[in-house]
Amino acid sequence: MENLQFISELYVPIVMAICLCVGYILKHWTDDKKHRIIPTVLAILGAVCACIYEKSITLEAIASGAVTGLASTGIHQAFKQIIEKKE
Repeated sequence: MENLQFISELYVPIVMAICLCVGYILKHWTDDKKHRIIPTVLAILGAVCACIYEKSITLEAIASGAVTGLASTGIHQAFKQIIEKKE
C-alpha cells in the first residue's frame, strides 16, 4: 500500500475554515435526506476557493481545494464526536 501522507500537504487552512462554516450551515439548513450532497458541495466549493486563493486555475489548486473541502467533512465529524461524547 502506498503512503498517502502527501495528501495532507494539499490542505489549505483558509479553505478549510470556509468549508467548515458552509458545511455547518448546510447541515442545519437541510433535512437528513439532503445531507448526502454536503461532501459534493464542499469539494466543489473547496476547489473554487483554492483557485481564488492561489489566483490561478491549476490542477494543483483544484485538487488541493477539493481535498480540503472533503477533509472538512471529516474534521466536522471528529469535532462533533469529541463535543458530544457522553461519559
